[in-house]
Amino acid sequence: MTRMESTVFPGQLAGGDAEGADGRAARALEEELWRRMSNEGDEDARDELIVSYRPLVFWLAKKFTVRPSSYQDLVQEGMMALIRAVDRFEPERGLRFTTYAFYRIRGQMINYLQRSESRAPIPVEDELLAVDDGFSPDAFDTVLAVLEEMKRLPAREEEVLKAMLIEGMEARDVARERGIDVSHVYRLRRSAIAKLRKCLGPEATNQV
Repeated sequence: MTRMESTVFPGQLAGGDAEGADGRAARALEEELWRRMSNEGDEDARDELIVSYRPLVFWLAKKFTVRPSSYQDLVQEGMMALIRAVDRFEPERGLRFTTYAFYRIRGQMINYLQRSESRAPIPVEDELLAVDDGFSPDAFDTVLAVLEEMKRLPAREEEVLKAMLIEGMEARDVARERGIDVSHVYRLRRSAIAKLRKCLGPEATNQV
């Protein structure tokens, strides 16, 4: 898969009710990517769709309590589920991709955890029945909104917030990777969250 920047599609947010020219343009872009992939077999369009939703795999993975040694395997399982979801999604059926992908990514992660504990896996189809543990497709869409708003933050704040909130990194690891003090990491995080809450409200940042 080629490397490219993550693109968030505001047309997906809150059930696809994005407003304004930016929202309409983003929605049109996503529709065009699905069309190119489905009708023309365009691999670049497929790659861009996968990369766009990749942060949500990290978000779902950090909702599970796992040993550090299992976290990357959990992310890998989620990425495989995301790729299959992109390949099998049928936009013409009218279902939101975030809803479709949520259950498949989450279901595969649960199956992996149960396999690793030598327990019988739950079929993905059973995961469609109910979600009552506090994270859902609606929360999935909220994370997309937060990711979109993160693009407006100063670069260092965006990097730190994505690393800690989306990828689940510890402050000390973020500090070591970027060559800064842990206290500076926390200051950047607080500043970024304050700005996001001002734009989106506290409920949005509580989801990530």
